[in-house]
Amino acid sequence: MSHFEKVSFERWKNDCGVKGLGDKGLREWYDAIKLPAQATAASAGCDFFMPFNLNFESGSKFRIATGIRWVCDEGERDRVLLIMPRSGLGFKYGIRLSNTVGVIDADYADSDNEGHIIISMENPSDEHVQLHEGKPFAQGIVVKYEIPEGAGSDDARNGGFGSTDNK
Repeated sequence: MSHFEKVSFERWKNDCGVKGLGDKGLREWYDAIKLPAQATAASAGCDFFMPFNLNFESGSKFRIATGIRWVCDEGERDRVLLIMPRSGLGFKYGIRLSNTVGVIDADYADSDNEGHIIISMENPSDEHVQLHEGKPFAQGIVVKYEIPEGAGSDDARNGGFGSTDNK
């Protein structure tokens, strides 16, 4: 069965982009990271939670290092994790993912970056939006898929964003 787990502290620290805060402060934030979870029993997606407070300026983009990776067992490599913004942020402010929908392949967790899920969002509204530590801001939905006959690949992944373009 697939599951969520944290990346290592070193990986998150390297990716989070927070400057001027020592290891002790970063470790407190890292330790408080919550694994994605359903909000209700019938929710299709699992909510991703903010690892820190963010004043999301009007017209800005921001990369959120979630501290999370998604791991699939070998027998479940016919699944993908789709990342989308929570509908409330979209309806109220137009906040969206910079790449529209995040596609986390089943082998992404095998990458050198530990499969760290980093979510890039943009705020096209005229409003500043406060995203609070521990509050949901995105959701992930696991979907089963199939590859058409003759279109498969035996190549292995090693990298993050855009790495499969480097063949």
